[in-house]
Amino acid sequence: MIGDLKNRYMFRNLTPTVRNLIIVNVVLFLGKGALPEDLFTLHYFQAKDFYFFQVVTYMFVHANFMHLLSNMFGLFMFGSLLERVWGAQRFLFFYFFCGIGAGLLYMGIQHFIDFADFRRATELVLSNPSSFNLTDYVQHFSVINPIEPINSDWVRANYAEFINRSVVGGASGAIFGILMAFGYLFPNSEMFLFPLPIPIKAKYFVSFYGLYELYQGIQQSEGDNVAHFAHIGGMIFAVILLKYWGTKRNTFF
Repeated sequence: MIGDLKNRYMFRNLTPTVRNLIIVNVVLFLGKGALPEDLFTLHYFQAKDFYFFQVVTYMFVHANFMHLLSNMFGLFMFGSLLERVWGAQRFLFFYFFCGIGAGLLYMGIQHFIDFADFRRATELVLSNPSSFNLTDYVQHFSVINPIEPINSDWVRANYAEFINRSVVGGASGAIFGILMAFGYLFPNSEMFLFPLPIPIKAKYFVSFYGLYELYQGIQQSEGDNVAHFAHIGGMIFAVILLKYWGTKRNTFF
C-alpha cells in the first residue's frame, strides 16, 4: 500500500510535456519493428540515406531497452522541474533545441575529425587514380570487397558505404542538455551519485560528467559505440540557449 502511494505520488509529479515525451518514446520503441528504423536515425549529411527530418526523428529512436531506460530516467528525474520553471512551451523548445544541436555538432565532429582522413584519401585517389594510389587506398581504407580491376567507381562506392554506416539515435543529446540546465540553474542542489555515500552538488556532478564525456569522445575506445560528442553537443547548446534567455542563476536555489 505504501509503495503504491509512493508510485502514484511520483507519477503525479510528472509534468504534462515530460509525461508525453516519455509516452511517445516508449510507444515508438515498442513499435520499432513496424517502422523503417534506418530512415529515422541520423545519418551523416553526405550519406545517401540522409534526410533533413532526421535531425528531429533520431531523438525518438533507441537502440535497446537500456538505452531507452537511461534516457527516460534522466528526463523523468530532471525534466519536470525545468518544465515547472519555464512552462511547457519553453521547455519543449529547449528539449528540441538541445537535441537538434547535439545531432548537428555530432555531424560536424564526424566531418572535420572522424571522417577527415578517409575523405582526403578518397579525394586524393580520385584525383590521381594511379595503380600505386589505388593499391594503397585498398589496403588502408577498404570497407567493401575490392573488385578487379579497381577503379574510381569502386572508390566512390567504398566511400559511400563508409559514410552510410554511421548512424546515431536516441534522446541523449536532449537529456544531457536538460542535465546541464539543472546544474546551471540549481548549482548547489545536492545529489547522491551511486555508489558514493555522500551528497555531491549538482554543479560538480554536471562538470565531472561533461569532462568524462569529452574524455571518452577524444579517446574513441575500440568498441565504444556511444555518441559522446552528441552528449557534449546537448550540453553546449543548453548553455547557448540559457545565455540567450538571460537566465539569472541567483533567482534559483
